[in-house]
Amino acid sequence: MPTGKEDVAKFFDENGYISPLDVLTTEEAKELRANFNHCEEEIGQDNATYSLHNTHMTTEWVLRLATHPKMLAPLKAILGPSLILLDSRFITKYPTPEEKNAFVAWHQDVRYWGVEGDVVSVWLAVDDADIENGCMHVIPGSHKMGILQHDSADKDGNLLTSNQAIPLDLFDVTKSTPCPLKAGQMSLHHGHIVHGSETNRSSRRRCGYVIRYIATTAKPIIDADRPRTFPATVLVCGKNDEKNFEDHAPEWFTWKQE
Repeated sequence: MPTGKEDVAKFFDENGYISPLDVLTTEEAKELRANFNHCEEEIGQDNATYSLHNTHMTTEWVLRLATHPKMLAPLKAILGPSLILLDSRFITKYPTPEEKNAFVAWHQDVRYWGVEGDVVSVWLAVDDADIENGCMHVIPGSHKMGILQHDSADKDGNLLTSNQAIPLDLFDVTKSTPCPLKAGQMSLHHGHIVHGSETNRSSRRRCGYVIRYIATTAKPIIDADRPRTFPATVLVCGKNDEKNFEDHAPEWFTWKQE
């Protein structure tokens, strides 16, 4: 994978994703897993699957993770020097028996987010993620196709709350590319890229921390039929001169990069 600033931006522009990128040291990855394990013990596996939403607003170790310098560096190369954290969520897939499905159908993130401008998503591996336990797959270059039609999934077990799925005849599924990650590594993907993941058929948990970032030049889409609010936006580096999104940073966030 390219690592230089210009190379990262060029690869991402052409392909709509980049993976893997090293972020955490071995010790940092162990600490992350220990922190998540503690949360999991407190709230239970059912809640740990999808309910840890925007905890960067209340929990210091989470916001420190979302502002890790090695995470922000490639994001700044792609989006520019002034970044807003839009939203974050821990997503966990637990081992699933053969008679059940728990997959993420092919979809595009931007369809749901209500943002005009590029959105880049981080998928940071809390656990090792591979094909066996349901790592993310992308369709390289599909971010250049615009927003595609989404219908209802044709099988049970879709983890998307809206049960939406892009019909397979609208893109070339043979280009499906897995994004395996070691714990502490991340992938980046464009908000328009077609992506999804299969059921975890392993005996291992697959947890990732998903964070959405935008440049301060992005704007909220005003839609009376689907009003949206953005209560968890945080300016993580640079300046918010445009003020298209409010900076809701917790008062204890004192390490923002300029």
